[in-house]
Amino acid sequence: MNIELLLEDFCHYSTYIRGVSKNTIRRYRQNISHYARASKITLVSDITEKNVQTFFLEGRMLKNWKATTYRTYYMTLLVFFRWCIKNGHLEKNYAKDLELPIIEKSLPTKLKKQEALRLLEFAYNYPYTHKYLKYRNHALFSMFLFAGLRKSELLNLKLNDVDLENLTIFVRLGKGNKDRIIPMSCTLAQSLNRYLLERKKLYKTCPEFFTSSNRNSGFTSSGLKLLVNQLKKASGLQFTIHKLRHTFATLMLEGGCDIYSLSKMMGHSDIKTTTIYLSATTEHLRSQIAIHPLNDNVHL
Repeated sequence: MNIELLLEDFCHYSTYIRGVSKNTIRRYRQNISHYARASKITLVSDITEKNVQTFFLEGRMLKNWKATTYRTYYMTLLVFFRWCIKNGHLEKNYAKDLELPIIEKSLPTKLKKQEALRLLEFAYNYPYTHKYLKYRNHALFSMFLFAGLRKSELLNLKLNDVDLENLTIFVRLGKGNKDRIIPMSCTLAQSLNRYLLERKKLYKTCPEFFTSSNRNSGFTSSGLKLLVNQLKKASGLQFTIHKLRHTFATLMLEGGCDIYSLSKMMGHSDIKTTTIYLSATTEHLRSQIAIHPLNDNVHL
């Protein structure tokens, strides 16, 4: 059977039976199609242990895959082959016995406190063509830095998900299809309120919280990419949206937030994922070493 046709069936099953997210489905399509093209195969019967091993070996050797990229392809093919076996399209899961590379334990990159403040200043004071952009963009980057949202979570945010009265942000179906509520600081609420007043003046009625400047529709991923490049050039700061999320996490720890609360706000399934930020902030470590009981009893 043709792999691309089988892939459609697999994606429909994953969507409507397993309930995986749109982002996961997109990853399934991209990774499985890439494997088929790279291996020059069109039929599921063409899948062999050799071409699967070659695909992963060449990915590491020729395409310089990171360990995380390798593992992403591995998990995709593992699940796809498992489904193929269950439905009688394949006899063996050729991904099952692959060795996995060790994940490099690099610290997450972040902006320093002064750099984060500088970014917000540029987002507000940039010479925009319309006042609406000033308030929207400041609110948008404030949401990243004061709430730690992922890019997809921010773009999918609806007007009703932001409760200024109760100072909460409802993240609907975040990573792993999990809902969560993030508390909102008064500083963030002030920025969002300014934006909403300007949004109302322009009669924006679409359900998305962040909207396009010239259309009555939600702000797009491509629009956000252009905005990030615009502010990177203007501010001289090198950052990505994910780097802003890392910045939120490390600043929260430096401010005294406990790891359990931060894990809930970040939407992590496992608190171990959150603990990496402990290593990224020397301020937090310094505050912890200061509580050593002998500090107050040794006199030289």
